[in-house]
Amino acid sequence: MGEVGLKLVIVLLVAILKEVSSHGDHPLSRISIESTVFALNDLAYVKASPNVLGLRGEISEWVTLEFASSNPSIEDWIGVFSPGNFSATTCPKENPRVEPPFLCSAPIKYQYANYSSPEYKDTGRGLLKFQLINQRSDFSFALFSGGLSNPKVVAVSNHVSFRNPNAPVYPRLAQGKTWNEMTVTWTSGYGINEAEPLVEWGPKGGDFMRSPAGTLTFDRNSMCGAPARTVGWRDPGFIHTSFLKELWPNRVYTYKVGHRLLNGTYIWSQKYQFKASPYPGQNSLQQVVIFGDMGKDEADGSNEYNNFQRGSLNTTKQLIRDLENIDIVFHIGDICYANGYISQWDQFTAQVEPIASTVPYMIASGNHERDWPGSGSFYQNMDSGGECGVLAETMFYVPTQNRDKFWYSSDYGMFRFCIADTEHDWREGTEQYKFIENCLASVDRQKQPWLIFLAHRVLGYSSCICYAEEGSFAEPMGRDSLQKLWQKYKVDIAIYGHVHNYERTCPVYQNICTNKEKNYYKGTLNGTIHVVAGGGGASLSAFTTLQTEWSLYKDRDYGFVKLTAFDHSNLLFEYKKSRDGNVYDSFRISRDYRDILACTIDSCPSTTLAS
Repeated sequence: MGEVGLKLVIVLLVAILKEVSSHGDHPLSRISIESTVFALNDLAYVKASPNVLGLRGEISEWVTLEFASSNPSIEDWIGVFSPGNFSATTCPKENPRVEPPFLCSAPIKYQYANYSSPEYKDTGRGLLKFQLINQRSDFSFALFSGGLSNPKVVAVSNHVSFRNPNAPVYPRLAQGKTWNEMTVTWTSGYGINEAEPLVEWGPKGGDFMRSPAGTLTFDRNSMCGAPARTVGWRDPGFIHTSFLKELWPNRVYTYKVGHRLLNGTYIWSQKYQFKASPYPGQNSLQQVVIFGDMGKDEADGSNEYNNFQRGSLNTTKQLIRDLENIDIVFHIGDICYANGYISQWDQFTAQVEPIASTVPYMIASGNHERDWPGSGSFYQNMDSGGECGVLAETMFYVPTQNRDKFWYSSDYGMFRFCIADTEHDWREGTEQYKFIENCLASVDRQKQPWLIFLAHRVLGYSSCICYAEEGSFAEPMGRDSLQKLWQKYKVDIAIYGHVHNYERTCPVYQNICTNKEKNYYKGTLNGTIHVVAGGGGASLSAFTTLQTEWSLYKDRDYGFVKLTAFDHSNLLFEYKKSRDGNVYDSFRISRDYRDILACTIDSCPSTTLAS
């Protein structure tokens, strides 16, 4: 076929994403989809191999591309598309077009043709390797000339697919609404009219039982705007959740997820295992990892939707290496930065699968999951890319009363976690404020001495230049209502994401350090230690040059924090860098129950001299 100049025109709503300045540009936002043309050339080709993936049950495999062009350029690139048919025939009717065909969906990721073949410009031939995951459909690869600003499709590959694209994949655990309940969520291509979802599970070495699972999905109409409703849309498949109940504390259980087909046969995942949560107040070693803003990255080096999360894989790898010493994970917002490109949620759940399938992976809501104008979010920006919370609320289970109101409490042994939703109003008098106070007030500190407050945006203290320029050193209005609750109920540590760095304060109340110690706190703290742990993977944020008395340690690097409760009296806090897993900042708290009871400023009710 000779070169054909069929101009492709796409009419869509442009999502102007209000990003934190350190985020950089979306690589795919630089692709001028509206000016794409088909210019298929008989002398250009793309050959993908192998054609069939997952022959032994693998859910991730590498594909090799051999390609050629008669007019090579350093600006040529190859996009990965799924489903493999991305022609006009797949375009939804509600997307008007001027003339067919046109590009209906963005690629999952792309790579420049000379990425691993530097001689491509001279020879016109090259090789590339892409890592694909099972995403319920086939794949094809398109070679583009003209760079990103004037893209022309010059060749399209054969289709590649997994042997069973509908297979159950990427299980993720979460604590249920009671301490002895674990939930298992996974993704598949099987609807409830095709197969029954279930989990086979039981104590390690014991008898197994089977529990049914509920099934959720959503369609394009559930999205609030572009790109989620337009070029970023991709069928999410079906999300299943099963509730494993009446677990024995700290006991190891094995499980596998699967489906019973209509013909009576079963499709199973591999076998996994987890350790049940300790009883609230139980005195045992308990290790918790917390971070925010990790996002995802591509192991094959591809350019993907948010090409500013290059620390993400390092964080993931460190957690996997230390998984035997982790009991539960809290990812406090800005989960995968899909920003309306639905395929990226599959990519993220595949990346964290070794972690989330083994320990509870609890999430909080961030601006890149929830915010969208006119959708009820506290901030009226477009950071979610039109997702308006639907993906986060569906892809992961969270023990909330209402999934759109993403605040909840979680008890883990000697810890009480109160998780706020900064994308909904938290101010005094609101529904969320009442929840936060009840969560803090209802904990029995004799049994659960370690009280931790978690949120995405920084409601406490941060030296980020973005906050310093506003003069607030935190989210505006953040401390106004909540600091009296932290002080009254003696919150030990408050941890936030959103700002992509690490910072730790002294125990502080109303901008004043309440304890002069820096690394070993004995007795009463008299205030709350505030920590920013937003260096999970996204591009790093700068600190202000202004010095504050309450800031003890700053680090502009990727990392995460770990809390270790040895018993009711001793807690270790560690900040670890993702590059090597070593500890770069730490402190200890050593105290007795009477130290928690002790009165400090604004923490005890008025007393009387009457006897």
